[in-house]
Amino acid sequence: MKLKLTLWLLGFLLKRALRRKPRFREQLERMRGLDWGIATEDLSIARHYRMTPKGISSGKGLPVDLDLELRFRDQDTALKVLKKPTKQAFLDGMMSGNVRLVGDSADMNKLQKLLKHL
Repeated sequence: MKLKLTLWLLGFLLKRALRRKPRFREQLERMRGLDWGIATEDLSIARHYRMTPKGISSGKGLPVDLDLELRFRDQDTALKVLKKPTKQAFLDGMMSGNVRLVGDSADMNKLQKLLKHL
C-alpha cells in the first residue's frame, strides 16, 4: 500500500513541478518528453508516467511502449531506493540485483536530471 501511494504521490509532484518550476519545464522541453514506469518484478504494483512539455499523465500498469522501466525486486526495495533516488542508490540496486533497468540508460540519466527539480 505504501508503494502505491508513493507512486501516486510522485505523479502529483511531477505535475506540480511542471506548473511551478521553470527549470523542470525547460529540462522537459529539451528532452521533448519521456514515457517511463516503475513496477515490482511480479508486476503486482506498477505505474507509468507520460511526460511532455504540454502535460504529464500517469496511470496504473506498464504499457509496452515506454522508453524506460524501473523494476524492483519487491515493495520494500522500491521504497528504499525511491526515498533517496541518487545515482549511487540505483547503481547499488542494479549491482545487487534488486533493481532492473529496462530501456536505455541515457533515459535514466534524463529522468534523474528531472527528478532533482522536484
